[in-house]
Parts: sequence; C-alpha cells; structure tokens
Amino acid sequence: MVVAVQLRYRFRLFPTPGQQSALARAFGCARVVFNDGLRARQEAYAAGMPFPKAGELSKLLITNAKKTPERAWMADVSAVVLQQSLRDLDTAFRNFFDSISGKRAGRKVGLPRFKTRRDRYQSIRFTANARWKVADGGKLSLPKIGDVRVKWSRSLPSAPSSVTVIKDAAGRYFASFVVDAESAILPDVDSAVGIDLGLKHFVVLSDGRKIACPKFLRHTEKKLKRAQRALSRKETGSRNREKARVKVARAHARVADARREFHHQLSTRLIRENQAIAVEDLAVVGIARTRLAKSVHDAGWSAFLSMLEYKAVRYGRRMVRIGRFEPASQVCSRCGVKDGPKPLHVRSWQCQACGVSLDRDINAAVNVAKAAGLAVTACGAQVRPGPVLAQRGEAGTHRGDLSRRTPH
Repeated sequence: MVVAVQLRYRFRLFPTPGQQSALARAFGCARVVFNDGLRARQEAYAAGMPFPKAGELSKLLITNAKKTPERAWMADVSAVVLQQSLRDLDTAFRNFFDSISGKRAGRKVGLPRFKTRRDRYQSIRFTANARWKVADGGKLSLPKIGDVRVKWSRSLPSAPSSVTVIKDAAGRYFASFVVDAESAILPDVDSAVGIDLGLKHFVVLSDGRKIACPKFLRHTEKKLKRAQRALSRKETGSRNREKARVKVARAHARVADARREFHHQLSTRLIRENQAIAVEDLAVVGIARTRLAKSVHDAGWSAFLSMLEYKAVRYGRRMVRIGRFEPASQVCSRCGVKDGPKPLHVRSWQCQACGVSLDRDINAAVNVAKAAGLAVTACGAQVRPGPVLAQRGEAGTHRGDLSRRTPH
C-alpha cells in the first residue's frame, strides 16, 4: 500500500558576507515580531482579556508597525518571514495548552519565552507566498536576501512547499525543505529481529550480532575539554571569547553529525534486512538522570528509534515497541522460566530450570522479539552453550514530527 509521507531534507548553505548580514537582519526582525506578539498576549492575559487573534497581531505588529519611524526597518525583510514568526508563536501556545490538557503526549511543554539575540539557534521560514525558488545554477533565491549557494548532496523527490533557513550554534547555515513523497515499499523478506539497546554494544540483535557503540562524545572529550577550558579563560563579551565559543560549538557539531550518520546507516541497514523489528520502549529520560547520563546521551537511543520508526513506515516494514516493564533480561528465552533480576555486571548466566548458558543481551533481544509476537527461535546464536559469538564490525561516520526527520 502506498502511503504519502512528508520528509525534511537539509542542505548546507554558503551565503556571502552581504547575504549573512541580510539573514542576520531577517533573524532579528522575526525575533522582534515574535517577542512583540508574546508581550501582547501576556498583557491581554494580565488584563483579563481574551488573546488577540493572529490576524489582529499581524495587522498591529507588522502592517502598522512598518509605517512607524521606530519600526520602519522591518520593511527590509520579507513579510512572509514575519508572518511565519507569529505562526510559530501560535504553535508554541497551542502546544502548551495541549500539553497541560493532556491532548499532547510526552513531556510537558512550557509557556513560550522571549527570544534574545544571544540565542545560538536562529531560523526563518519562507512559504510559497514568498516566491522563493531554486535559481539557475542551483542557487537558492530568497526574497530580499539574494541567490545563496547551496551544496546539493541529493535531489528532492518533489517540489518543496516551504524552506527554512537555519543558523546553528557553530555558525553554519542550512536550508531545510519540506517535501511530500510517496512511500518506497521494499521487497518482502523473511527475517525478523529483536533489538536490545545498550551502552557497550549499541544494539544486540536476536540473531546473535553485536554492534559496538561508537561513543563519539567519549572519544573527543579531551579535545572538547581543552576547547572549553580556553573558552572559560576569555573575557566575557570579547571577540576572542566569541571565537572560542564557535570552536566549542563546532566540536560538538562534529560529534552530533557523526552520531547522526551512524544512526542513519545502521537504521537503514536494519530496515532493509528485516521485515519486522521489535524494540523495547525505554524510559530514556529516566535513565538519563542516573550516573549513566553522559553515556546515554552519547548513544542517542531516542533519535535512533525515531529513525527506525519513520523508515519502517516509509519502506513498508513493521516496527513494534514492547512495554518497558517487560522482564526481557530475567526470562530464559529457551524454557520461559523467570529467573529474577540480575545486577548490570552480570553479562551471562545459567538458567536454573533448563541449565542452558545465556548471554544477557542476546537473551534479552530474543525475549523482546517474542514479546512482540515475531517468529524467532531460541536456539543457535540466541542461546548458546559455548563461547560468545565474535562481534561484527560496523562502518559509520531538528523537534518535530517523526515523518519530517531527515531521510537517508
């Protein structure tokens, strides 16, 4: 069955110094409009009045404000950018009210806050009304900014409906496109697999394969420590401090990029090889409050599972999440007898009922697959009377809707 999905593609931008100044002006104007709208709603709430409508705010804070000497500079920016900033404010309030009313799942969302020029993440959005386009030569033509050079790493599957220009903490510019695409159903395969996530081994599969955790952050800690120490020694507000801050941000960006690439390669491989995948619905937020917090964040379990989920939808595969309280590590996958909880340092154990030797992680992966109703057997690589199987080497270098994450 063909399923329509929305995907987000991101490409690197290389604006000229003049275009960087124009983008900074657009970021600033969007920030001012957002803050003005937030202040107007706060004042209405304090006075016991209903929130002003989006149309009223647009007329007051954009159309009329441009005619005043104090805000005449807003005319130098596309009006669509300013209107989209007010739409972002509406979305932020809607998410807050849906969160406190229970309509929005997940962690609670707070009230919108005022933006500052010190925010390291800046973004503006152009919709079709702004008449942006991909100009001849592959440059991105943006109103009142110019033709910006783009590094196209792949082609878009369809015409995008909008483009968001982003500047991250490392000073890099990106163009993010939202496109409508049809699902690319892969040929059916007979294999199904259960996955146990870990810190020493990033994933352990029910077929016995173990994929080591790359630990990108841990491997660059010394370099990051030196960069952060240099940053702390710079005078606040100085140019040297800003340069040092960018160095730290770029080091973190390289770690995040390498982790994301590893997640994409592994998730794509698992989706192509298996018709169904079973995973455990981990409480990552709770685990991240323990002494393992740095290692958990370095692994990036949530991002990896999100990639698996949207790719399963796009490629016609099945992904099943089992309950987080399923005793996958306590049950023998051969005979099904529950042997009780075990400390984390116990990596292998012997079932007291049937006497078989079990690898903790492989046994858990098999139980995850069984709990999801997948057809896997508790023999061979899953339950072994002999030594542990050799590991197989793996090569590997937004917030939003699952269907809008960057594809690979």
